[in-house]
Amino acid sequence: MDDAAIETTALGKVYPGGVRALDEVSFRTGYGEVFAYLGRNGSGKTTTIRILTTLTAATTGTARVAGHDVGRDPRAVRQAIGVTMQQAALDETMTGRELLGFLAALWELPHARARVGEVVDRLGLGAVLDRRIATYSGGIRRRLDLAGALLHQPRVLFLDEPSTGLDPQSRRALWEQVRELRDQGSAVFLTTQYLEEAAQLADRIAVLQAGRLAAQDTPAGLRRRHGGLRLRLRLDLEHPVPTWAGNGHGPDRRGWITRPVGSVDQAHILLDELVRAGTPIAELHLEEPTLEDAYLALTGSQPSTAPAATAAARV
Repeated sequence: MDDAAIETTALGKVYPGGVRALDEVSFRTGYGEVFAYLGRNGSGKTTTIRILTTLTAATTGTARVAGHDVGRDPRAVRQAIGVTMQQAALDETMTGRELLGFLAALWELPHARARVGEVVDRLGLGAVLDRRIATYSGGIRRRLDLAGALLHQPRVLFLDEPSTGLDPQSRRALWEQVRELRDQGSAVFLTTQYLEEAAQLADRIAVLQAGRLAAQDTPAGLRRRHGGLRLRLRLDLEHPVPTWAGNGHGPDRRGWITRPVGSVDQAHILLDELVRAGTPIAELHLEEPTLEDAYLALTGSQPSTAPAATAAARV
């Protein structure tokens, strides 16, 4: 068995008119891992997921999912994966039970009724299963969509911005399901605009910038390599302030200075200057870099911090 759940090599996609959505993208992710794929709108996240799920052909490069080449053996790829896209495509005239039964029949699942029951119990859908989907809330629709993707027990699960439109309770419930799937050995490929979601779930993260991979690492590795420490302190403005403290880093009206530092040793050097200048320090913090710091350093864009009610169209 191939030990790579997903592997791409120099993957590229050029749309008509010469629009290059992906450029030489290479990464590898294994089973029992959540791989988060981050980037601003138009960076190429959805294009990547469409290639990996056989919905769009790559222009250059190769991609393998669950050991199968997505270009040469798309049917085998589809049999191995589960997919939830940004907008759940659900027939609102059906009940949840009818939809899951229909999907189980399409998959020709043995013991289909028992399998539907397992998935319904796991996702807490029993109370609404016999209601029309038209009556479901956004969170229940997302859980039903996920249930359909899990029915055939896929080795690789693709989640394309799954938290869009979910309330906090539904979002936390979704996270628990993703962790459970990972712990059971599935590979989860997650695209998201929400850094909290990536920080909570991801074992490894890749960051796209204008169709190219800007970085890939563990969350801690990204924070360490691209975030940077911050020295944050509050001074008494009635006393002298060193030149470095006023050089684009503050102090603000309340006397706070925020200064990036390359290491703890550099922070000590700056503090020594304050002591020698006789400037009293009222409060002091040495702040660890966050995933948001690393993301902004890599992309220069403002990330989302909470899910929005609707999703914009994305490349």
